[in-house]
Amino acid sequence: MDTFALVVTIGVALFFTYTNGFHDSANAIATSVSTRALTPRAALAMAAVMNLAGAFMGSGVAKTVSEGVIETPEGSKGMGILFAALVGAIVWNLITWYFGLPSSSSHALFGGMVGAALAGSTTVYWHGVLDKIVIPMFVSPVVGLLAGYLVMTAIMWIFRRANPHKAKRGFRIAQTVSAAGMALGHGLQDAQKTMGIVVMALVIADVEDYGDPIPVWVKIACALMLSAGTYAGGWRIMRTLGRKIIELDPPQGFAAETTGASIMFGSAFLFHAPISTTHVITSAIMGVGATKRVNAVRWGVAKNIIMGWFITMPAAAAVAACSFWVVNLAFL
Repeated sequence: MDTFALVVTIGVALFFTYTNGFHDSANAIATSVSTRALTPRAALAMAAVMNLAGAFMGSGVAKTVSEGVIETPEGSKGMGILFAALVGAIVWNLITWYFGLPSSSSHALFGGMVGAALAGSTTVYWHGVLDKIVIPMFVSPVVGLLAGYLVMTAIMWIFRRANPHKAKRGFRIAQTVSAAGMALGHGLQDAQKTMGIVVMALVIADVEDYGDPIPVWVKIACALMLSAGTYAGGWRIMRTLGRKIIELDPPQGFAAETTGASIMFGSAFLFHAPISTTHVITSAIMGVGATKRVNAVRWGVAKNIIMGWFITMPAAAAVAACSFWVVNLAFL
């Protein structure tokens, strides 16, 4: 196996992780910044550190990515498939970042994997795609919406007699904890997705055997790149999540972040399902906002975000398929 192809593919995978970090940093900190619980730089630094820690908390999601989506391809063609899958995901990440649309980096990656695999005539595990990606893609936002509504309703009832100013001040402090939980869950989920891709590349190159544990250097590299991307920030998407859906106050921000973090930890540890942090926190914000009144949520913005969710996988798949055909013509 060409060592150069392996190095390039791993490099592109790490660059995808970097784009994932600055694309999805808003997931963890937008609500805390918008409620002024944290300054932007302090929030980004905290998120970067917690992303780094979260990356070492498990490997179930990475195993799903490396073994449960597509058959591990072989030879130069296999490396070309992984390269094209990553290009599809990166291109879609950059497009949605430019327009400030909080789409899912996870589903961009999965769409890229499926599109490149189909273009390269590699087996797609459709049952795994359905069970681990498509069903969670639809279920997790519904759970986020309902759970966000219920958590916020419980908070309003518990603190119904509290002094509003004191309560907001307390929740602003509590948001530092809930935001840290979101960032930890983001590291747990998203760093592992790239680990799965790098492991596939190592297996194709005969550096690792199928089923081997993730090398420590892979965990460190993916965690550091995700943290670096997170610290770079994603200001366009942060504005969408923090202000354009609904103007959040500290109790609402705490409720949304607590809901999102709980769902991410549960899906990673219980089901090994690589869910989208973007879907979860966005739907949680909508659910929290709906407790105020239904029309408090700017559903027009929410509709555009949801449309982005539906087109992410097909769009990334199309870009990845085109990328594979170009790579195939030029190098394979």
